[in-house]
Amino acid sequence: MSEPSPHRHHAIDYVEFTVINLAEAKRFYADAFGWEFNDYGPAYAGIRSPHGDSAAEVGGLREDQAVRAGGPLVLLYSADLDRSVQAVKEAGGQVVNGPYEFPGGRRFHFTDPSGNELGVWAER
Repeated sequence: MSEPSPHRHHAIDYVEFTVINLAEAKRFYADAFGWEFNDYGPAYAGIRSPHGDSAAEVGGLREDQAVRAGGPLVLLYSADLDRSVQAVKEAGGQVVNGPYEFPGGRRFHFTDPSGNELGVWAER
């Protein structure tokens, strides 16, 4: 029997910071706060959980040379991603990216009626 997921449906689950220079951002957060990372290529690093499980992540750093103001990208977890896509659309949100596959599962991004962008992810 598999372990139950530690993620909660539609709870804030992950915070992604957009950075101009991934290497410099990793250096800064490691030096300032002792953060450690899981590398996923030249433009993304997951922020490891401080609870000692190197596979568990609490956030990420995503390199984007055209970084824009607006703060971090907040990610929600979904037990049923396709249903969450439909709920966002029905509530008046606009899906702006995805759903798409990524190393941890699938996700999509949406904007709310005020223009805030959030993401929703699900395990495979």
